[in-house]
Amino acid sequence: MNQIVTAETISALYQQESRRVLATLIRLLGDFELAEEALQEAFTCALQQWPVDGLPEQPRAWLVSTGRFKAIDKIRQQQTQRKYQQQWLAEQDEDIEAFQADEANHQSWQDDELRLIFTCCHPALSTEAQIALTLREICGLTTEQIAKAFLTSPVTIIAQRIVRAKNKIRDAAIPYEIPAAEQLPQRLDAVLKVIYLLFNEGYSQSSGDQLLCAELSAQAIRLGYLLLELQPDTETMGLLALLLLQESRRSARIDQQGDLILLADQNRSLWDQVLIEQGVQLVERSLTGRRIGPYGLQAAIAALHAESPSATDTDWPQIVALYDLLYRFEASPVVLLNRAVAISLAQGPAAALPLLQALEQSGELSQYHLLDAALADIHQKLGLTQQARFYYQQALNKTSQQAEQRFLQKRLESLS
Repeated sequence: MNQIVTAETISALYQQESRRVLATLIRLLGDFELAEEALQEAFTCALQQWPVDGLPEQPRAWLVSTGRFKAIDKIRQQQTQRKYQQQWLAEQDEDIEAFQADEANHQSWQDDELRLIFTCCHPALSTEAQIALTLREICGLTTEQIAKAFLTSPVTIIAQRIVRAKNKIRDAAIPYEIPAAEQLPQRLDAVLKVIYLLFNEGYSQSSGDQLLCAELSAQAIRLGYLLLELQPDTETMGLLALLLLQESRRSARIDQQGDLILLADQNRSLWDQVLIEQGVQLVERSLTGRRIGPYGLQAAIAALHAESPSATDTDWPQIVALYDLLYRFEASPVVLLNRAVAISLAQGPAAALPLLQALEQSGELSQYHLLDAALADIHQKLGLTQQARFYYQQALNKTSQQAEQRFLQKRLESLS
């Protein structure tokens, strides 16, 4: 209780713990909106009390307890729905002892996160609503960040999906629980997608000055481990392997100024060999299982990169073959983009140019700056400077990530 607590300390704690606190509050209160209000009330109280009283021994438990009792007080003050209030408050009073026991149980906090993910990914909701709601509630992403993850969906559509999904969960009384073993397979794909998108936002943030967000990546990896323990499916192994292999390059992906360093230019001695070893082992296990899927294949591609001594020594033909196989499982334009880039390195830029131009003409990635960046790079390698300048400018206009903007601006200036 002697530690000096500043607003910055509480802000950092909010970044680290708020989504876990929210997950537990939703379990205890049974209502998204009430839990979100309780979360804000708890942190408001922390801003007022902690600088005076000091940091509690268990800050997360303090926040949950404070938020929970603030919500109870709010319900007691309401003058409507008396029958509901009496029933709900009686249940809350009976739950006090169980909650206090949970405060010291670290596993209960982790279970709350998984429970909330599976609740948000209930089959009664559309796939788009499942993913949007989970990214908002579990991951704390803004509607703008979620729209970036979907590539094409406007922010207003994302916001409407989230509101409708919350209402559906409330009105249909969807249970807040991890489903029974026989129900897991039909819920698994959406949960895997959410963890994948969460990691992507930590790996390359969609906006802001910082390219990387270690907290989001760590949260995704932690959830990946929890899910693997719950459901040791080969695709769960593949996803966790992919996350570990991508995370292994974190220290080499930006310079001291926070600017982007491309894979080919990274100092591979900075790559985390422990994470690479763990990732490769999971890849091998996932590819020998009965169900080979897109995450296992992406992890296999990442493993080839991780085990290559340099970009030029990478087995690019094998990577192209893996992208061909991946496209059978996931016929997305992003897979075709990555395949075209691999072909440019396996067969030369001239072989990739018509593939990228076909993607451009399809319009499916019209707002995706990485397609323009790839087109710029190919034109530059072919000596077509004017076209390269045009596409670098297009890419620059389409990204709000400041580290990427600085990188693209440098590329433009180098052409001059």
